[in-house]
Amino acid sequence: MEQIKKKDGFICDMDGVLYHGNKILPGVTEFINWMIENNKRLVFLTNSAERTPHELSMKLGRMGLQVDADHFYTSAMATAEFLASQKPGCTAYVIGEAALTKALYDQGIYMNDVNPDYVVVGETRTYSFEKIEKAIDLVIKGAKLIGTNPDITGPTEKGVAPATGALISPIEISTGKKAYFVGKPNPLMLRHGLKKIGCHSSEIVFVGDRMDTDIIAGIESNVDTVLVLSGVTRIEDVDNFPYRPKYIVNGVGDLVK
Repeated sequence: MEQIKKKDGFICDMDGVLYHGNKILPGVTEFINWMIENNKRLVFLTNSAERTPHELSMKLGRMGLQVDADHFYTSAMATAEFLASQKPGCTAYVIGEAALTKALYDQGIYMNDVNPDYVVVGETRTYSFEKIEKAIDLVIKGAKLIGTNPDITGPTEKGVAPATGALISPIEISTGKKAYFVGKPNPLMLRHGLKKIGCHSSEIVFVGDRMDTDIIAGIESNVDTVLVLSGVTRIEDVDNFPYRPKYIVNGVGDLVK
């Protein structure tokens, strides 16, 4: 733990690390307070594209945690930056929440349901057959298929819910086109996080709850990784992967004991 505490910066996942749904996890308050008191550089990365940084800040605020909006970076923001770098001024048909649409607008990407350059899919609770049918038609006509993240499921207070990887699957199967996913384990997300806090990869630790997105992203970015068992991964699951995190703890509270 002392090696972790010496790091200048912390990049942390959110779902399954800080909370499940609207329920804060044990030890999180102590962990965040310790980082603030010790002037650690901090950014929260989330593969979820459902909320803006301000909304995430407010969500933590309702749980009693005061974290400014500029400490958050989402897969919606990463997706918007990626598309803007690929094709400035492009258009998109979006299946997702308002936060994803806003992130795209902020990068000068506008909505188009006739002949868009991209079909972009993120987490949403307004999923429908009509939207899938429309997306399939547009992809067949030439729109490129983009997913904000490849997560199949995400943790909730009640268990798990389908995430982008599951929602985009019918479009991939029906069109024969594979989506490009911007979120973790794509190292783009972690590199954005490093840039945001101004740290070198050797100066930070990445904390996550998923072997298949968080831990592999950290390893491929040459960053020390911490797996917390407070999310979707159980200790017996670790041996199912050909790579390992550098550290394994029950939750983030263990990092500051």
